[in-house]
This record gives sequence, structure tokens and C-alpha cells, in this order.
Amino acid sequence: MFPAPSNTVEGVDLAMLIIVAAGVVLLLGITAAMIYFVFKYHRKKGHEPKDIHGSVLLEAIWIAIPTLLVLGMFYFGYIGFETIRYVPDDAFIIDVNAKMWEWDFKYENGKDTDTLYVPVNTPIKLEMISLDVNHSLFIPAFRIKEDVIAGFETYLSFTPQQIGSFDIACAEYCGLKHSMMYTKVVVLSKEDFDNWYNEGEDAQQQSVPTGQAGIGQ
Repeated sequence: MFPAPSNTVEGVDLAMLIIVAAGVVLLLGITAAMIYFVFKYHRKKGHEPKDIHGSVLLEAIWIAIPTLLVLGMFYFGYIGFETIRYVPDDAFIIDVNAKMWEWDFKYENGKDTDTLYVPVNTPIKLEMISLDVNHSLFIPAFRIKEDVIAGFETYLSFTPQQIGSFDIACAEYCGLKHSMMYTKVVVLSKEDFDNWYNEGEDAQQQSVPTGQAGIGQ
């Protein structure tokens, strides 16, 4: 596996690979069975049809295999979902306000910015609410997405593992400028984040520190 930009990537990618692999195996198996039966049971002169009686064993297998496949896919999907729901006790909490058509990130020390700055290798909890219509915070590189509901707080948790800049989009249609509701999550080293976090109000508009940009996903 390639280095993951967050701890949420591996579980989601694993679930996706398992689902795709199961689908490919089923496709090849069913296609091969169809071709086999076409040649084996094609119409022949002088062939007398016979009644085919059911088989309890085959019916049990037919029920068991799909059930196991579905349960397996559910299990691996749940592991990925559980990652964004588990919030460590030492998680860094950031309030997120969504509104047409922008994101607003508020920090405990009073900082307020339209770009999400987070320290690398630190558990993050986003506590999110919409100020108007429903939105959805989506970070494709992190494989995470959570609806942001008007009048109801939602949340997700992740731990960034790579320094860089990654897209944030709104994945819920929210009106005329929905397609323009983009921003960034900027993952900084702990030193750079502490410097940014402890600086004055002017730091809210500063660019990414030298050496941290150019890894956009």
C-alpha cells in the first residue's frame, strides 16, 4: 500500500478492493457458467427433456455464499466507518460552520479561517453544523465525507499522516454556487502549526509555510 495521507484511507480502500474483487470473481464465475451451460445444454435432435428436481445442498450453498459475501463486505465497511466515529480523548477539536457557499473553521483560541489548518499525526475532531441548508464536508484524499445538517451537530474524526494541502468540497447540492464551495485542509508540521496557531489575527490569512505546499490531492 502507498503511504496514506490520513488514518481513514486504508480501511476505505481495503473495503473497496474487497468489493471489487468479489464482483470480478462473481462476474467471471457467472460468465463461465453461462458459456458452459450454453454448450452443454444446447438443443439436440432426438433429445428427450427430463424433469430436474431440486437439491437442498445446492440451495443451501446458494444462500450461504451470498450471505457470507454481504456480511464480509459489511464488516470491512464498518471498520472504515468506525475510524471516523472513534474520537480519542486527546483529539484537537475544531468547530466547522457551513453556509452558502463557504466553510468557516473556528479554533478554541479564537482563530477563525476559511481554510482548515491541522497538525500532522494529531487526532482531529470536526464538530460541524450548517447555518442554512444541508451541506456535506468531503475530503477525497482522506476518503471521508460527513453531512453537515442545519440545526443539528454532526462530527467526524481523523488523524492526518502526511504534510500537504488537500481539497475540501461540498458533496451535497446546496444551491446556485454549490460547485464553487471548495477550500483546503492544510496539514502542517507540529512546529509550523504551533507557530500559526499562536500568532495574531494576521496569521489567519497567511499562506502555507515554505516547503509545505505543492502536495495537493
